Amino acid sequence: MTKDNLLSRISIDPNICFGKPCIRGHRIWVSLILDLLAAGETIETVLEEYPGLEKKDILACIAYGAEMARDCFVEIPIGTHKETKK
Repeated sequence: MTKDNLLSRISIDPNICFGKPCIRGHRIWVSLILDLLAAGETIETVLEEYPGLEKKDILACIAYGAEMARDCFVEIPIGTHKETKK
C-alpha cells in the first residue's frame, strides 16, 4: 500500500474531535494510536482493544506521524539521553 493510500485513511474535520487528525470513520485520534505504540503496545494489541480498526489504519497513523516529523520537530534538550556503554 502506498503512502498516499495510507494517508487517505486519516481525516481532519474541524467539526469532529476538535479538528484533530483521526482515523477516517472513527473518533480515534492518530495521536492516541501513536502514544499506544510508543508505550510498547503492539499493532495486534491495539487491534484487539479497538476491534473496528484494521492494520492499515494503524499503519496510516504511523505514516501520518512520519509526514509530520518531516516538517516539525520536538525540542529535545542536549544531554538528556544516556549513552550505552559497551
